[in-house]
Amino acid sequence: MTDTIDWVVLDIEGTIMPTSGVHVVLYDYARPRLGPWIDANRTDPLVAGAVAEIRAEAGLPESAGTDEIVAVLHGWMDADRKATPLKTLQGLIWQRGYASGDLVSEYFPDVVPRLRAWHAAGVPMAIFSSGSVAGQIASFSSTTEGDLTGLFRHHFDTVNAGPKREAASYAAIAEGLGGPAPERILFLSDVPAELDAAAAAGWRTIGLARPGEPYADADFGAHRVVASLEDVEVSRA
Repeated sequence: MTDTIDWVVLDIEGTIMPTSGVHVVLYDYARPRLGPWIDANRTDPLVAGAVAEIRAEAGLPESAGTDEIVAVLHGWMDADRKATPLKTLQGLIWQRGYASGDLVSEYFPDVVPRLRAWHAAGVPMAIFSSGSVAGQIASFSSTTEGDLTGLFRHHFDTVNAGPKREAASYAAIAEGLGGPAPERILFLSDVPAELDAAAAAGWRTIGLARPGEPYADADFGAHRVVASLEDVEVSRA
């Protein structure tokens, strides 16, 4: 089955990159660097804003020090909470890690050939991930397959779009893509609740049930399900 669409929007974790690439590699890289990063960049507006949000969300007093803030962040990471200030700080740290060569992204074997083929065929692609836009761009800039940033025209996160499990976020993304008809946008994700939200906004959806991934055996309901991007055919009219 070939989907004739105007845009393909992709999730990252569990969809094009193994979950372990985020929860093990990236999380382990960021965890010991959060405190030093906060202390070294206190005057950076992004860092100062993130710290203020952390204090507010966690109910910490203004006098709370870096150790208390980092304890909250580690707890959020352990719970895989998609907290915006955490994602902001992680993204900044990962950006430095990719730029220095400490980090190199690796995707599922079917992903890069398929994305390059769609790009060559003129299919526009965008990313919607809970990771910050800065972190997304950094991760695509340093990969085992080279710099892939040129494959994507837009990047969306929970700051410029909204929560991934709310239909309003997908409506906001559609507007950011230039206002195509919702049914002309195809969303690919491994998380059924995200697919539900996209479908509620009128988008087409395909679930990725990859063996060994957390949602491999999930109930995807009415969403079409594949195990690889090789099973997804798209074209533009």
